[in-house]
Amino acid sequence: MDENAWLAERFEANRSHLRGVAYRMLGSLSDADDAVQEAWIRLSRTDTSEIDTIDNLRAWLTTVIGRVCLNMLRSRTTRREVSLETHIPDFIVSPEQGIDPEQEAVLGDAVGLALFVVLDSLTPAERVAFVLHDVFAVPFDEIASIVARTPTAVRQMASRARRRVQGAPVPDVDLDGQWAVADAFLAAAHAGDFGALLTILDPDIVLRSDGGVARPDLISLVRGAQAVGEQAMSFRRFAETATRILVNGIPGGIAWAPDGSPFAVLALTVKGGRIIAIHVLADPERLGQMDLTVVAG
Repeated sequence: MDENAWLAERFEANRSHLRGVAYRMLGSLSDADDAVQEAWIRLSRTDTSEIDTIDNLRAWLTTVIGRVCLNMLRSRTTRREVSLETHIPDFIVSPEQGIDPEQEAVLGDAVGLALFVVLDSLTPAERVAFVLHDVFAVPFDEIASIVARTPTAVRQMASRARRRVQGAPVPDVDLDGQWAVADAFLAAAHAGDFGALLTILDPDIVLRSDGGVARPDLISLVRGAQAVGEQAMSFRRFAETATRILVNGIPGGIAWAPDGSPFAVLALTVKGGRIIAIHVLADPERLGQMDLTVVAG
């Protein structure tokens, strides 16, 4: 086996791990793939004799992709054109029967959509510090070299981020129980039963809808059971055409347009038997980039 093939084989063995790191950092599957490709370019340009001296290639690559993602996050903050309050991360969708091994490798421990909302509120350096240390156990001194801070400063950044992340709601773990609530929501929306909706919506529920540039009328942030219940009345068409799916491991659905294209993907976060958050991705551009063939009804 020549050196290039040997190097590519070692990189491929770590691809899913690196994509998972980048997805948590960036909340975008396409950006995560770009980051992984950049990590490969940097590895392929590294002298082979130097690679032979690396005791833990996965740790080395994790540090590399951390640097790549930090640069991408910093670039994103200087040109961001959408509100963080309504931006929704890319969804990882799978059939209701379960997540395939490749998706599971990217998701790892469930990447809650509510958690992404908190991560988006962090500075790029805080996000990198938290994800690398708390999720992937990268030592503070290694993270310090990535963000150009002292290990003490990095520890403080991770601590600040951790306190904010701990405030993110944690969904129920019983998937069958979550599906029961999701089905009740769709049934009530389909029937236009406002009273039934209120019984399954948490009083402090938050609905985020992201329609992208093409659908600015579908960009919204709605809070409170009353307001979200009223908004859900417009989901009657969705409930009639929905295909049940998992979105990042939690119950969700796809609404189909008359021509068979996806109109929106919806995810429901259930806690304590009530829906605490609804995320609606209705951006045609991003929906077009999703592989929905495995869940198409």
